[in-house]
Amino acid sequence: MKHLEIKIRNTSGLPLPSYQTEQSAGMDLVAAIGAAVTITPGERAIIPTGLYIELPEGYELQIRGRSGLAAKAGIMPANGVGTIDADYRGEIGVILLNTSKTTFTVQRGDRIAQAVVAQFEHVVWNEVETLNETGRGSGGFGSTGAKEST
Repeated sequence: MKHLEIKIRNTSGLPLPSYQTEQSAGMDLVAAIGAAVTITPGERAIIPTGLYIELPEGYELQIRGRSGLAAKAGIMPANGVGTIDADYRGEIGVILLNTSKTTFTVQRGDRIAQAVVAQFEHVVWNEVETLNETGRGSGGFGSTGAKEST
């Protein structure tokens, strides 16, 4: 497996982001808060991580939800998937949204999100009058059906 070295500054005193299994794509991010943060139903809160990174050019850090938090507590990143750009040097924060009907409390050291490092390319648009045809064409938004055909 390929490895990428990234500079990181950790002001939290908590462990660095880590993979929970050998083939995990995401590393867990933890809450670097001094006191518990309560998020009421329908509300959101920015939870600091105490982490600052220096990504190489052409890479981003994606902040993604933890499936267990979403399924069990209705807690997810408010912006779906967050992006930390290579030129950002501020503290990484996670915007958590409580979609449940009950109050949720974040404690120091709680695993609140996942971080995935991804390489990307900048696009140069080539504006044209027509596009190549495909079997799918312009079908979208459920056009392939909801059940497996037998």
